[in-house]
Formats: sequence, C-alpha cells, structure tokens
Amino acid sequence: MKLKSRIFTFVLVVVVILAAMGTTVQGVLKDVKLGLDLQGGFEVLYEVEPLKEGQKITQDVLTDTTTALSNRINQFGVSEPSIQVEGENRIRVQLAGIDDQSSARELLSSTANLTFRDVNDNVLLDGTDLKEGGAKASFDQQNRPIVTLTLKDASKFADVTGKISQMPAGQNLLVVWLDFQEGVDSYAAESQKPNPKFVSAATVSQVLNTTDVMISGSFTVQETKDFASVLNAGALPVKLTEIYSTSVGAQFGEQALKSTVFASVIGVLLIFVFMLLYYRLPGFISIITLSVFTYLVLLVFNGINAVLTLPGIAALVLGIGMAVDANILSAERVREELRVGKTAKEAFHLGMKQSLSAIVDAQLTTLLAAAVLFFFGTSSVKGFATTLMISIVLSFVTAVWLSRILLGLLVKSGYFDSPFFYGVRKSKIHDASEGLESLDLSTNYDRFDFVHNRKKFYSFSIIILLVGAIILGVFKLNLGIDFSSGTRVEILADKSITQEEITEYIDKIGFPSENVIISGEEQNNASIRYKEDLSQKEILDLKASVLKDYGHEPSVSTVSPTVGRELVKNAIKALAIAALGIIIYVAFRFEWRMGIGAIISLLHDVFFMVAIFSLFRIEVDITFIAAILTIVGYSINDTIVTFDRIRENIDRKGKITSKEELADIVNKSLRQTMARSINTVLTVIIVVVALLIFGAPAISNFSIALLVGLVTGMYSSICIAAQIWYSLKTREMGKKGTVVEKKEKQQWGSDEPVV
Repeated sequence: MKLKSRIFTFVLVVVVILAAMGTTVQGVLKDVKLGLDLQGGFEVLYEVEPLKEGQKITQDVLTDTTTALSNRINQFGVSEPSIQVEGENRIRVQLAGIDDQSSARELLSSTANLTFRDVNDNVLLDGTDLKEGGAKASFDQQNRPIVTLTLKDASKFADVTGKISQMPAGQNLLVVWLDFQEGVDSYAAESQKPNPKFVSAATVSQVLNTTDVMISGSFTVQETKDFASVLNAGALPVKLTEIYSTSVGAQFGEQALKSTVFASVIGVLLIFVFMLLYYRLPGFISIITLSVFTYLVLLVFNGINAVLTLPGIAALVLGIGMAVDANILSAERVREELRVGKTAKEAFHLGMKQSLSAIVDAQLTTLLAAAVLFFFGTSSVKGFATTLMISIVLSFVTAVWLSRILLGLLVKSGYFDSPFFYGVRKSKIHDASEGLESLDLSTNYDRFDFVHNRKKFYSFSIIILLVGAIILGVFKLNLGIDFSSGTRVEILADKSITQEEITEYIDKIGFPSENVIISGEEQNNASIRYKEDLSQKEILDLKASVLKDYGHEPSVSTVSPTVGRELVKNAIKALAIAALGIIIYVAFRFEWRMGIGAIISLLHDVFFMVAIFSLFRIEVDITFIAAILTIVGYSINDTIVTFDRIRENIDRKGKITSKEELADIVNKSLRQTMARSINTVLTVIIVVVALLIFGAPAISNFSIALLVGLVTGMYSSICIAAQIWYSLKTREMGKKGTVVEKKEKQQWGSDEPVV
C-alpha cells in the first residue's frame, strides 16, 4: 500500500499541476506583452541637448522631457507606451501596436507653437495663451473640418480683436500661423527644418470677448486631428536629436510572431520525442517539468511587466535547452550508477547527488554571461537577456527540484526497477560483486585519445584561426546598420518577389540601392540597405509609396554613427567583462588554469563565428551580439561540466605523480562526459535548426550564429579547454616537481566538506 501511495501521489501532483496550468494558461498567454517586433510599432532613441546656452541636462530636466513626450504620446491613443531614460542624456520611446506609425513619427518629432499675428507679422497671442489640452478637432455648421481652441483669458482676446477691428479695411486681419520650433531634430535632416506654416486669416470687425475660438480652413479630418494633437502636446524643454529609430509594420509583427512560435513548438516537440525515446522514464519526467518551466517563465514575465520580443522568444526556447541540459546531466549519472550494478533507488540517489555540482556551476556561469548581456545590451537585447536569466533560475527550480521529486516518487514506488525504464541495455550492466564504480566504466568513446592528440587539435585550430584572420582582413565584416549606421527597409509582399523587381521598384520611386536581399520561406520579404541616413520626410514618403503599391507598411530602421560606434564598444566591453567574471568564478570553484583554458576556448569560438560571418558575407546585426554571448554561456556550460568531472576523477585518485596519470584522468573525464555533451548540444541544435527553417527572417542571422557556435563550442570545450589545462598543469608539475592531489572542497547541497 505504501508503494502504491507513491504512484497515487505522483499522479495527484501531476494532475494538480496540469489542471492549474490548463485553467490559467489562456489568461497567461493573453497577458503577455508583445514587443513592437511582434505586433508592429515604432521605437526611437533621442539624445537630449540644451535648448539654449547655459542650460544643464539634469535628472529634473529629463523627467520634464519624458512628461512632455508622454503628453504627446497620449494623443496617439497608445495603450502602454514605454518611455525610458537611458544614461545621463538619452530617452528611448517605444510605441508598440500603434496603427498609424507615419503620423506618430511626424507628431512625436514636431514641436509647434500656435501664434496669432497682425498683417505686420507682430505676434499678438501664442501657445502660452491656450488652455492646456484646449485644442480639439471638430466640424462647423456646414460639416466642414475645423479646429476649436479654448483660451485662458477672454479679456486678452478682446483686447487683440479690438485693436485689429479698428484697422483699415484689408488690414483688419487676424492671421494664424503654426510655428515649428527647434525642439526636436532628426540627425538625418538638420538641414530640412520646416518653416512656419500659414493656417488661416480671418477678418475682424468687432470685439470678441470669449475664450472659444474656431479656426477654419481647407482642412481634412486627419489634418484637424494632427493640428489639435500638436498644439495639445506643447513645447519641449530641451532639444532632442534622433540617433536611432525603427518601425515595424503590423503585418511584419504578426508574421514574425506566427513563424517564430511555430518554429519554437516544432523544436520543443522534437526535444520531447528525443528525451522520451533515449532516456525513457527520466525523459518522461523532463517533458512534464519542461512544460511547467515554460509556463512559469511566461507567468514571471507577466509579473514583472516585461515585454516579449523576437530575441526573447529565442531566449525562452534556448532556456528550455538549458533546462534539458540539467535533466540530461542527472539522467546520465543515474544511468552510470545502474551500469555498475546499483539498484534503481541507489542509482537515483547517487546520480542526483553527483550531478548537482555540475548543474549549479554550469548554470551560474551562464547566468553571469546573461547578466553582462543585460547590463550592456540595448532594449531588444535586454529583453533577450531578461528572458534568459529568468529561464536559468526557473530551469533550476523545475529541472532540479521538481524533476527529483517526481522521479523520486516513481523510483521509490518499486514499479520501475528495471534498467529498461532508464534507457540502459542489460548487456551494459556489470555485476555489483565486481566492485566497479561509475568512474571506472567503459564508454563508446574509449578509442579516442584526446590528450596525446592535443598538438593536432592546437595545429588545426591555429590554421583555422589564421585562415579566419586572412578572410577577415580581406573581406572585412558585413556590418549591418546597427554597427555601421544607415537605414534598413524591409518590404513584405503577398507573393514571391525577385531582387531585380525590387531594385527596379525602389529606383522608380526615387530610393535606389544596390544592396537588396530577398528572404522568407515564400521569397516574399525584401531587405534593402542604405548607407546614408534617410530623413524623416524621406522615410514617410518611402513608407507611403510601399504601402500604396504592396499593401503593407514597410519596416524601417535608422541608426546614427554614434550609436553604431557605441554598440561595437559595448560589445567588446561585454565580452571582456564576461570573460573576467568567468575566470574569477572558475578560479574560485576550480583553479585559475581551468579559467585560462575556458577563456581561450571561448575566444576561439567567438573568432571562428566572426570568420564564418565574414567569409559568407552574412550581415552582422544587433542579434549577433546576443548570439555570441549565448554561445559564451553554452560553451562555458560544456567546459564547466568537463572540468567538474576532471576534478571528481582527481579527487577519487587521490594523488597523481606523473603526466601519464594526469593524461589518463583527462581522457577518461572527456570520454565520460561526451555523451552528455553531444546530447545537450543536439537538443539545442534541434531548436536552432527549427528557428532557422521556420522562424522569422529577423532572427535568421541569430540562428546561424548559434548553430555555428554550438558546434565549435562543443569542439573547443573538449579539444581545446581541457587540453590547455593539461598543458599548463604538466608544465607546473615539470618545473616544481609537484604532484596533483585532491583538495578539500565544499560540494553544493552538502553541509560537510568532502576530502
């Protein structure tokens, strides 16, 4: 009865979890806030500059500016705008889900002051005389579009109209002008500042003692709405220079969301099938915990009011890969214990205990890389890093804590004692009387001698790096506008298009470019790049033409040289700080030589990725940085697991007095972790390939970078990092005549040091 109660408890826990998820998942999915790349929208980064000489840009000034921008955005009807101060003099505005992006861009970057003047151009009234929010779009008695205004002081308007009414006929006119101030500038259009715009002129024949003013003219309905919106927005306290902007059409966002979610589902389902077939019972448990993991990530995401972007979805799927890795580590250790003749209960207890240290070390180092990415990344990359950090924490909760509880209930029930349930063949199991330990087991990779072939690995990598350096020197990197500045336009068509067709089209509408790339599963997505920065007027004209001819508003991104330089600088800084942090952590947990080996292997991976992108002329955009730091995380993850096994084998041996003994330890450790390394990378590659084939074109470069990095990362952790540590360690042994001994270390999850 006691054993059956464990099965009952397992079923009850799973049913409760699935029921809780099933009844709330719709609400959770509904509450997920999508970024502008998934629902369309507009983003702009402003650099704040003094409006007049002697003005200082303080936090109070920035706050006043964000308030003014917020008032302006309220005119657009955006439900949840995002206005963030970045650094000491920048403001980022994101308007996701906005329908009329062209009007939003024009109104957001226009500061206007209404003036009432006489025929001699003397200003009689200006915007300061208007009641706040007093401008409205309306209609006159003939149903013609007009703008109504509410003034603060009726007597002041009476004085003005009284003076004008006394002027000679033909000069008794009250002229209305809309004066554009220099509050907002585009870095691409400083020479194209608009002049004051004539609105209307009315004959005044009597004193008007009122606060209600009606302005009529040859207006359209939309013009009266825009007119009122600009007036109600008011002036800005500073000058804003636009240094980065991007707009995504709603159709682009919808397509990107559907394709990326579809690719993610395909990738995750393939992982589930692999885990079930290869690891069986532990694989079945991992399917449950991975489902819980995905649900919890979205739940936490909603709780912190985070915005899910395309890179964020990619990070979520990659987080699933990280959670799978923890499951694989535990399952492999359980299988090892079963092979030496342990019972299922003994194997479960020992396997879970032995895998914990490697899981914690691997996930902490990846968390470090994600934190660096968050600190130095831009808005979309911050979204990626946020999702990745949440994923790492929750993968530990589900893949370690929940997996052990659920699997423990089944194992201890006594109904799953057969090695079959853990994917172990009977021919691989040794009799317990042989006294073997898991570290003594043979592997499928025993024929590989990694250590004594290290010079071949070194030579191969050096040749590859030299060839890569030559390729990089000749071809350079194909830098996207994120790093080199310029404008990128993406056109979405309802049918297949050709490069020649788009080249002829953009030449016809007055925006010629030789850099046109066609992509998408149906070859209906055109990406056009301009080295120069298109002005706001040019962007509006281009978008209007494309919308008219192709039926979808194009996505347009513009980056200034300042932002491009900063992205490169921050990317290098992020890699340097991540590398330093990893060395410190590895030195603390293991020893500094292992940290050196890990960093050299990471630099090896990064340079190899850069060389591949240079050779095949793949555009390097902002997601490339996210991919590099993700690979840093995965590569160090793999390396840490290998070093953890080396340390475990050294501790078991006790004392190593010769280089050959050390070589044997390293070889054995690499062979023992090969299955785990291959399976982990394979599961992540499944997802990456799914993203590459079925995902949105916007993350194709991201997927390519990850695919290359995952393969080189596995190679470098086995053939480079461990070999460099061996070379450094044997050099120390040769110089000092010392021996390698086990050290007193604190194990994760243990209260006592293990000696």
